[in-house]
Amino acid sequence: MADEPPMEPRASVKNLIPYIPGKPIEELERELGIRGAAKMASNENPLGPSPLAKKALSEHVSKVNLYPDGGCFELRRKLSEKLGVPEDTIVIGNGSNEVIEIVARTFLEPGDEAIYGRHAFIVYPIVTQSLGCSHVVSRMPDLVHDLEDMLSLVTEKTKIIYIANPNNPTGTIVRRDEFEWFLERVPENVLILVDEAYFEYVDDPEYPDTLRYHSVRESLVTVRTFSKIYGLAGLRVGYGVASKEAVSYMDRVREPFNVNSAAQAAACAALDDDRHVARSRKLNCTAKEYLREKLGELGVRYTESHTNFLLVDLERDPMPVYEALLRDGVITRPVGGYGLKTHLRVSFGLDSENEKFIESLGRILRR
Repeated sequence: MADEPPMEPRASVKNLIPYIPGKPIEELERELGIRGAAKMASNENPLGPSPLAKKALSEHVSKVNLYPDGGCFELRRKLSEKLGVPEDTIVIGNGSNEVIEIVARTFLEPGDEAIYGRHAFIVYPIVTQSLGCSHVVSRMPDLVHDLEDMLSLVTEKTKIIYIANPNNPTGTIVRRDEFEWFLERVPENVLILVDEAYFEYVDDPEYPDTLRYHSVRESLVTVRTFSKIYGLAGLRVGYGVASKEAVSYMDRVREPFNVNSAAQAAACAALDDDRHVARSRKLNCTAKEYLREKLGELGVRYTESHTNFLLVDLERDPMPVYEALLRDGVITRPVGGYGLKTHLRVSFGLDSENEKFIESLGRILRR
């Protein structure tokens, strides 16, 4: 009735800071009346999806009147073969974000604590807080996860530790010796979730592929995605690898038909396209070297990256530069929400997009 107070959300939801996605190309071009904008904000594959994935999508159009396979049987089978893990240790999600949320909804209860890095992926605190849990923030000196600090923060209430490796938005990695040291010391009743969304881009020989450690630790979850190197960000497909028991519990809270049939078909096909993955890696390496060289010439600092983006430190308020880049038709990503107040994140693009960004940035900085 009129005198009754309005409906209120849970306090843990009301105080959430929402995730803000990168600005779409269509919106920028409509606002400014321009064409040919370069979107370098969301760490997408500039080559697009693989030819095999596109073919699978076109062939699947006539079947979208049918509900998808709720268990993602064929995709789990192909992932099992490719990764060398049993099918019943794989959970599929609507992007890796949903897998992270499924893990949290399966194992976190109100009052539990989850630990994550100060400059780590913003979805971790969003998921944790929305469930009425406490998020404990670990320091990240040199913008790298400090595993010793994370271990020191573990209490009887700790249920999950999130490690993004490589990390978004810094592009940094935790190396094998650090990770193995950490793995040996974290109590077994604490779940370690390693988010490896960008692992296909890493070429450091000391990078720890966490699939190798599932045999020695049951409370470990590896999360990966088809959004990055496979170029399927718009279809939303991700997966997690965990113990058989953990996956059986995750499947109880996972939404029915959570991954659509077109996405499943495209992901299955993408797994077969090694040529596209190799081309994507090569382009990524070329783009990284070009941007590092040109940013160095401009005197702009950046963090060494193991991903498909660079974290650029302008050493001042980045918003005027961000907005000037937008007016030039270049979309980058401010990362103030990650505690990085002087930085922009720049995704690697095609050669023409990288050149457009450098030319525009140089002109802006000379003003």
